[in-house]
Amino acid sequence: MSRRCELTGKGVMTGNNVSHAHNKTRRRFLPNLVHVHLMSEAMGASYRFRVCTRALKSVEHRGGLDAFLLKARDSELSDKALKLKKQIRKRLAAQAEA
Repeated sequence: MSRRCELTGKGVMTGNNVSHAHNKTRRRFLPNLVHVHLMSEAMGASYRFRVCTRALKSVEHRGGLDAFLLKARDSELSDKALKLKKQIRKRLAAQAEA
């Protein structure tokens, strides 16, 4: 399982540890990933994602999982999130027709 946020695409970054003597050694900056259940109002179900904590704040700011996915770029989303986005779009279109 890769260390990548399923909603924002945030992944591992690299940099240097710098000692007092200014010696540089390579290191990795890992994203703060957590397993969460997010509720989709359009689908009426809960979905499990592995997301960074910054993504949780963004989901709440945009008004929920549905609004976040509809506004997000497809290149940032995981395959699972893309599939859910397509289902939400289809469900909202069906509700708009009825």
